Amino acid sequence: MIRKFKEFIPSLGNQVFVDEQATVIGDVSLADDVSIWPQSVVRGDINPISIGSRTNIQDGSVVHVTHKSEYSTGHECRIGADVTVGHGCIIHACTIEDMVLIGMGSVLLDGSTIQSNIIIGAKSLVPSGKVLESGYLYIGSPCKKIRPLKNSELKFLKYSAEHYVNTKNEFLKLS
Repeated sequence: MIRKFKEFIPSLGNQVFVDEQATVIGDVSLADDVSIWPQSVVRGDINPISIGSRTNIQDGSVVHVTHKSEYSTGHECRIGADVTVGHGCIIHACTIEDMVLIGMGSVLLDGSTIQSNIIIGAKSLVPSGKVLESGYLYIGSPCKKIRPLKNSELKFLKYSAEHYVNTKNEFLKLS
């Protein structure tokens, strides 16, 4: 479901798939080949959300933002290209650069930055304001840098995004 909020209407690139059981609301920009899977919510009501090309937001995930107040400077949410957000994640008011895999059930908090070429293990917590350095595997709650990514893992980041583009294309054929 694509929903307007106030004057904001989500912007969709070419070949975008939003499952009929997913919800995209407000000031949201989805680039080409993005896929939003069942029960996911992308809610840009109080700050903008942008999601880059070939990124997938898997089932039951939430992408949201924070507003400016006396308690917070407010944060938008920016997700780059070729990002895989696993099932049941919470992506809250943070920046995720390109070629990232976020494991199932992970939580990324306000103002955190996930640099390119990173894998975050399942059920990990990225604290507010934390910057994850490019090229590493992070695991835990709070997450810790475990080791550099192997070449095979770096290749898998691209494979994962491409796999979801292909899967989303199959769903679009059924529409």
